[in-house]
Order: sequence, then structure tokens, then C-alpha cells
Amino acid sequence: MKKVVLNFILIVCILSNSSIAYASSTNLPYDTYNYDYRKYIMRTPAAYLPEKTISGTSLGIDSFSNPQDLCLDKEGNVYIADTGNQRIVVLNPQMNQIVKIISSFDNDGVQDSFNAPYGVSISESDLLYIADSENKRIVVLNQKDELVEIIDNPTSEILADDFVFTPLKITVDYAGRVYCIAKGMFEGIMMFDSDGTFTGFFGTIKVKISLWEKIWKRLSTKEQRTKQLLYIPTEFTGVDVDPGGFVYASNIDIEGTQAVRRLNPKGEDVIKKGKNEKIGGDIYIMGLSRYSGPSYIVDVVYRENGIYSLLDSRRGRIFTYDHEGNLLYIFGGLGMQAGTFTLPVAIESTKDRILVLDSYRGEIACFQASEYGGLINEAIGLRFDGDEKEAVALWERVLKLDENFELAYIGIGKAYLTAGNNKMAMKYLKKGMDRQYYSIAYKRYRNDILKGNIGYVFTSIIVIVIGYQVISRIKKKHKDNDA
Repeated sequence: MKKVVLNFILIVCILSNSSIAYASSTNLPYDTYNYDYRKYIMRTPAAYLPEKTISGTSLGIDSFSNPQDLCLDKEGNVYIADTGNQRIVVLNPQMNQIVKIISSFDNDGVQDSFNAPYGVSISESDLLYIADSENKRIVVLNQKDELVEIIDNPTSEILADDFVFTPLKITVDYAGRVYCIAKGMFEGIMMFDSDGTFTGFFGTIKVKISLWEKIWKRLSTKEQRTKQLLYIPTEFTGVDVDPGGFVYASNIDIEGTQAVRRLNPKGEDVIKKGKNEKIGGDIYIMGLSRYSGPSYIVDVVYRENGIYSLLDSRRGRIFTYDHEGNLLYIFGGLGMQAGTFTLPVAIESTKDRILVLDSYRGEIACFQASEYGGLINEAIGLRFDGDEKEAVALWERVLKLDENFELAYIGIGKAYLTAGNNKMAMKYLKKGMDRQYYSIAYKRYRNDILKGNIGYVFTSIIVIVIGYQVISRIKKKHKDNDA
């Protein structure tokens, strides 16, 4: 009962956007927590700490106006879609100098410009893709800012006759295929071949209709049906691609069950949801305030080693998961202090930093990994490569900082399981509340005991059989003598 009360108090604190410090660490402007096996909220050390904020004025230019997206190239240069100022601003990796500002380009001898550039992406061949939204096109430039291609006016039998192409967010895979989230397009992510040809929709989310809704729809009159809600697929909000060509796409999730998908080349969702069976933000948030309800995930970034992060605009939180769908850490919040946001719209990452773009403030918030976050990232990287044994030392250091981190116990338990120490594996897997691998360790431990004592078992059986026969003969002899 005491634990339930404590968790309720913590939930109230989260809703009020209060700051909760962990142990004796420096106070932060946001909450840092995670969920345990029972889905209770557990306080944690901060995985990432506010480092600095970057704005147009701090760079010596006009303030950013309603920026909507950012991306990084191979060298770490940061590209910002400064939407309201009709330009792309490029910063150096340290984000303290402007490399260049792209506001126009040569289009077949005519100087062309942008109109509300909304999304940006860099391909592996260093081409810059710009979702030039109000011009209804995707502009492709090379590193010399020369026009390579314009993708516009997609045509297909599956597109409505009155469809107007308004690209918002884009990403490009290793083969040059373009994945685009378009305004008002609910059928899925629009996919274009490397030559700019529209090839169809990708990753359409099927809407589940309840039995009662099906019955009611059949019984309704034509007039009643026109007044009912349309059963349309869920809208995507952000998109990114990993080196293997798998597309990560965030989506609106009103039920709070799944706000991100990992789409294979066929467009099938192959994401893993981990032990909580929900993925995409807070497990539950009660209350009646505007901060209550499921997380509203607006963007996703694939990082490395199967790790990806989601950005929640409802409460300004960043949720990070591993390749198995385990929630690693949570940080961030709404507010006016450094490290908090007003209207976060996009997220990017480098090796040890996370960048969040705030469109209302016109700023980039930069977060640096703490010792706690760095250890988790490194341990997950070793696990992703199948090196559970090497990750043990890192998990042990994580547990010194946070003794409630269940994934660390599971990582150590799996290492012992691989090494054949099933008894120690059981100990750690139990602490990590991993029933699946605990059962495996238990069965192996039981088999080890049987194998180690098989000689004693057979000897006991033989003694029992012989003893039984001797006793039976003695009893029979006594009966014969009595007779």
C-alpha cells in the first residue's frame, strides 16, 4: 500500500511538471524516472544533462522563426529548417559557428527560393533533401548547393484526383529511396524511388474496428453514417532510417499503446515492445489537466546499436529504447528553464549528445550524456553486438548508481547463463524480473543437479529395488513358516 501511495504522489508531481532531484545530485528542471516490472514509476539518476542552447541571436544572425526540423551530416554539421525565415541554416559540429545559410538556388538559370521549408534530411551520398512544403515539392541539393532534382506532383492511380502534395518530414535510405510524410495523407508514408518516381504508400497503419462499431455501422441510416467518425488510418508524425534500411516512424497514438513503428523493406512493423508491452512514451498518466493522457510523440531518431529516442510534445519528455523495446531512460520536461521546452518539434543525436528543436522559442537544446547514461548506452552497444560478458562490468557500475535498474540485472543474468553458471543466472534474472530467461536458467540448473547426481540416483534406485526384493522374500518365508 505504501508503494502505491508513493507512486501516486510521483505521478502528481509529473503532471504538475515539478522538478524531482535524485539523491544528492544537482537539481534539474525536469524529472528523471523509469518504470519497473510492475509498471510502477521509479526515480533514476539523470541520463542526460542540459549543456547549452543555440539560437539565431547567439549565432549572430536573425532569430530562428518557427523552425520545424533538423538533421546531421557525416561530419556532424547541423542543418536547421528555419521554416518562418524561408532558409536552411547550417552549423558546424560544435554549433558555435555558421557554416552557411541556404535561402536560394539556381533552378535552370532562374534564382529559386523556398516557401516554408519544413523538413530536412541528408543522404549517405551527402545530398540535402528539403521538404519545401508551401512550394509543394522536395528539393534536392548537392554539397555545393547546386540543384540535383525536384520531386513534385506525384501521379498514381492510388492518389485522389484532387490530391495536393505538401511534404512535411522526410528521410532517405542507403539506396536513395525517399520516405515522406505528407500533409493530410493518412494512407501511409509516401515512398519515392531514387529517381523521384512515386512508388506507393509505406507502413500503413490498419485501424481496428470493434464488433460493436461494425454492428452499429450496419444498423445506422445513411444520414447517421455520414455523421459518424471516419475510420481512417493513423497519421505519422516523424520518420528516420537506420543503416540497414529499416524505417522508424512515430505516429499519433490516442490509446497510449504504440507510438512508433520499425518498418522492414516490405513496410511491415517488426518492432519489439519489451516487457511492458507498450512502446511510445509514458505507460499511463492520470488526471484532467492538459498534460494528462498518452504521450504525443512528434518525432523519432535512430541513434546507434539499435537505440532510438522519441520526443513527446505533450510533456516535453524524451524516451529512449533499445532494440528489444526496453525503456532505458526518460528525461526532459516543459518549462522556461534551460533543459526544458515550450513546443518541441524535432530530435537528433550525435554519439554522446541529444539535440531537441523548440519551434516556439526558436532554439536548439543540447543535452550531454551523464556517467549513468553513458554507461547504459555503452552496455547496450555491447549487448547489441552479442557481447553480454563484456557488458557485465558496465552493468555493475550502473547498479552502483541505480540499484533498481532491472535491465542491468537481466544483462548480468544473461552473461552468467551464457557462461553456464545457471545458479548465479537465476539470482540476477530474478532481480531483473525476467520470467522467460529465469525459466531457462532454472531448467538448466535442475538438469545440472540431475546430471551431477545421476550416479547417486541410480545407486539409490538399485538399493531400493534390492531392498524391496529382500523384504518381499523375508515376508514370504515367514508366511510359509506360519503355514
